[in-house]
Amino acid sequence: MNIVEINLYSHQGDTRTLKFSSAGLNIITGRSSTGKSALSAIVEYCMGRSTFNIPEGVIRDKVAWYAVTYQFPGEQVMIAKPTPSTGHSSCRTAMIRRGANVTAPSFNELTTNADDDNVVSLLSELLQIPENRTDVPLEHSRVSYQANIKHAYFYLFQTQGLVTNKDQLFYRQNESGMSLTIKDTLPILLGVAPDDRLELAAKLRTARRELKIHEKVLAEASEFAKQLNTGGLRLLSEARQVGILPSGENPTTTEDILTQLRAALDWQPASIPDENPARITGLEEELSDLRGERRTLTRSLEAARLFSKKQDGFSREAAEQKDRLESIRALPRNSQTSEWQWPFSEENLGMASPIAEALLGELESLDEEMRQVTGERPGMQVYIGELEAGIDAATTSIRGKEEQLAAAITANEALVAMGNRNNAAARIVGRISFFLESYQPDSKLSDLESRKFALQRHVEELERDAGEDDSEARLASILNLISTRINTYIKELRAEFSEYPFRFDFANLTVVADRPDRGIPMHRMGGGSNHLACHLGALLALHYFAATSDRPFPRFLFIDQPTQVYFPSEAVYKDADGSIEQTEAADSDIERVKALFAMLYRFAAEEVPGFQIIVTEHANLRDDWFQKSLIEEPWTKPPALVPDDWE
Repeated sequence: MNIVEINLYSHQGDTRTLKFSSAGLNIITGRSSTGKSALSAIVEYCMGRSTFNIPEGVIRDKVAWYAVTYQFPGEQVMIAKPTPSTGHSSCRTAMIRRGANVTAPSFNELTTNADDDNVVSLLSELLQIPENRTDVPLEHSRVSYQANIKHAYFYLFQTQGLVTNKDQLFYRQNESGMSLTIKDTLPILLGVAPDDRLELAAKLRTARRELKIHEKVLAEASEFAKQLNTGGLRLLSEARQVGILPSGENPTTTEDILTQLRAALDWQPASIPDENPARITGLEEELSDLRGERRTLTRSLEAARLFSKKQDGFSREAAEQKDRLESIRALPRNSQTSEWQWPFSEENLGMASPIAEALLGELESLDEEMRQVTGERPGMQVYIGELEAGIDAATTSIRGKEEQLAAAITANEALVAMGNRNNAAARIVGRISFFLESYQPDSKLSDLESRKFALQRHVEELERDAGEDDSEARLASILNLISTRINTYIKELRAEFSEYPFRFDFANLTVVADRPDRGIPMHRMGGGSNHLACHLGALLALHYFAATSDRPFPRFLFIDQPTQVYFPSEAVYKDADGSIEQTEAADSDIERVKALFAMLYRFAAEEVPGFQIIVTEHANLRDDWFQKSLIEEPWTKPPALVPDDWE
């Protein structure tokens, strides 16, 4: 799988075509901000990645569609995708066109007829990635999935920030979960899992899972049988406490325990009448009224008794005065008979004088008051008696209401207690039901044991058919071959520690220099040129193995600005601007720049014929082989990826 051409379409329908040599070294050099670094993002976007990573600016604003044509043996496939709509950062729709020689469509012919899933499926099929499934252990939380062309992205792109990164070897390796994805899928792409073993391995995993589940069921059943009597008697005791079963002696045999427990399953909750909270409220209100009435009567009684007590004192005083008046016959005439009763004077003697009249008036008033007090006393006693009777009646009514209220409250509490007992009983019945469902008779345990032995034999047969699992040994062998090749490229790039053997550390996804005293991983090596050597060494070695072993890897590699490490600064590197003169005039290690490009040229032309390397650069060399590798004149803006006259 190589890249034939990239086509861009403006919103007005203009087309920009960038053609590549499908084998060998392809170089694009030029100034900054001309669109060179966007090429790898465009290719990835048109390989089925939905996320749109094209840089903001001219390209996003002026390009409406992107199209990439890929070359497969005997067939070409064009994948075109539109720029995501405004406000969106991804697009899943695509256009697919296939043929022996595909011609890029005109702008008016562009239309979606597929999506990214179709693109991934088609490219994976044409690349001949075998049917597979990542072998994720059962105890891991992540799920198994199928390896496809998207899992080759890691080995196709070396972006500007990645090519000298000391902590990250592969593209997107630092994203969440991607390290595990690389470790799951790279062995499949390298051929560690042969195609004819996939079905057998799947059957073996299923059989082992079934055996593990069955062993758990058998263990639980055996443990239940051991604890049957103890657990059953405990449940019987609880059932008796809540009234599900009548009290009695504990059974002595397992069958008796099971019989009584099964009887408990017939329990039905007691019927609970509805509560009547209004009845209690009404009684409380009536009781409050009666108590208020009794308080009123009591206050009236106290007032009456106080008045009566004061009246008694006045009556005694008045009686004494009356007795005194009667003893001396103070009034001239008897108040009852009207007879003259003063023995010491003549009848009506001097009674007509004012003084006599005043004295007689006072005496008559006193006599009248004494008669009134004496006459009112019986009425007061009657009134007090009525009050006392009313208080007694109110007290009696209050007692009656209090008894009714207490009975109503007790009835409600009984309803609550009855509901609680029902709930407790229901829980116990549920536990008894689960207990009985878990019970396995001896005959069932025997069947479970037999089933376990049958599953074990099935697993053993599948293991024999699969043979000894030598995938780890085969992966180790492949990694050794890749590591040997890494040494070749790192030595050619004259990296530090190149006198020692380098190896690909698959467990940590890095490159390590094995010194006799200790290994030195890439992140502990100083200098960007050493990191560049590790990156290119690992990628070229992987692609060399994939190509010579006919593994399903795309036969291209994008490298963005690799020679930056050989210039004294980024500013000096960018000032090269794709010019031979400025590249040679820069204070750079021009010999190492040539060595790097020469290695890439030889790799694509001789070591892996048919392989395609696409390099975007600022440097430019006058060597003929370098100039033949340029796919266009250096981009000086103009020219650039997007024409200046596009709107």
